[in-house]
Amino acid sequence: MSSQRAIPDRVGVLGGGRMGAGVAHGFVLTGATVVVVERDEQSAEAARERVESSLARSLERGVFDGNLDELTRRLSVSTDYESFAGCGLVVEAVPEDMDLKTAALAAVEGQLDDDAWLASNTSSLSVTELAGALRRPGRFCGLHFFNPVPASLLVEVVLAKTTSAKLAGLARRWVTELGKTPVVVNDAPGFASSRLGVVIALEAIRMVEQGVASAEDIDAAMVLGYKFPVGPLRLTDIVGLDVRLGIAEYLHSTLGERFAPPQLMRDMVARGELGRKSGKGFYHWNN
Repeated sequence: MSSQRAIPDRVGVLGGGRMGAGVAHGFVLTGATVVVVERDEQSAEAARERVESSLARSLERGVFDGNLDELTRRLSVSTDYESFAGCGLVVEAVPEDMDLKTAALAAVEGQLDDDAWLASNTSSLSVTELAGALRRPGRFCGLHFFNPVPASLLVEVVLAKTTSAKLAGLARRWVTELGKTPVVVNDAPGFASSRLGVVIALEAIRMVEQGVASAEDIDAAMVLGYKFPVGPLRLTDIVGLDVRLGIAEYLHSTLGERFAPPQLMRDMVARGELGRKSGKGFYHWNN
């Protein structure tokens, strides 16, 4: 590891979807060598394209100075967990499913040296429960990035009951070196951001369901009246109704009825109206 920074020289990311690609983008910009592991060759190449396109857009916008070829040379993709060997840190970014994540994290840990660190990008699942699947739970924490990762300014550092004090301090430094602000929370359902963000979104969906106001007017009220950067319904479209439904169901099971998903939300997901990624949600989205 370089003496000038806390971020390890080699970082792994498990999962190269929108979130995982954004995480990889961020670590590449710090100077780390980054490997992204996906489930098959097609997904791995799609992950490479996402990261490289994201880096190119950042260069075009003047977000940073640099040479794209030099940046992309520090990125590799793979379908083999053995590619994580030698990584000082691996961030898991697979879908929000407890069984999937626990299996994936245990498999990743098996490829790492004893002094490596491991983190999950979960947005709501218990980090303490995820740590229970690991042989070295003290070296594991949550790093909850926000979408879109390159533009977001926040990362929640989620401390499991077993997270070591050393890792708690290191994680703050990693986030700062990524150019973002760390918010540290103790493990609890939904942490701070998802718990508050989802309850606002659910109430906004109930208001649409009850005919209180249109999605556009509800969002305008929150943007203009409360200075939200984006309204709760537009944000739900951006995150994905299916993703938010999964989080709401988990919070409903752990925190009670105030997180019960509205029927409108369930119906929209059943119809495939998932938001931006499907082209339709509370808004219509073009490509």
